[in-house]
Amino acid sequence: MDLETLDHEPYIERALDLAREAADRGDEPFGSLLVHDGEVVAEARNAVATEGDLREHPELTLATWAARERSAAERGETVMYTSTEPCAMCSGGIYHAGLGAVVYSTSAERVAEFTGRDFAVPSRDVFAYGDREVRVVGPVLPEAGADVHRDYWP
Repeated sequence: MDLETLDHEPYIERALDLAREAADRGDEPFGSLLVHDGEVVAEARNAVATEGDLREHPELTLATWAARERSAAERGETVMYTSTEPCAMCSGGIYHAGLGAVVYSTSAERVAEFTGRDFAVPSRDVFAYGDREVRVVGPVLPEAGADVHRDYWP
């Protein structure tokens, strides 16, 4: 998988659409998808409020799905595209699921500005503690990602 030659924007645009869909149904605006060999293999929207379960972050949902449904080799070649840089909980799930890369639109630090939450841990910092590399690319289309958050948070 050559992250440098992939066209990330269409996948990020889809992640942002998923984030808007989450917000439209009453959840916070986060959306993610998994891409393997250029094909979208799974998508998820934040469902923390609608499911009443704090684990229903889309990144953690997809990492769990991938660990259950995909081989280790496939997971290592899979890219997670996400509307927002994964939180520490989701980054841990991504790492333990064995996903190969994460591409995000809006940084955790930028989202902290919108939400007023100061617990912004860059995913690179979480991944650095492991003995296996998870490549990170971002921000991609950061202003489009910021718009999703700007429209949601008061």
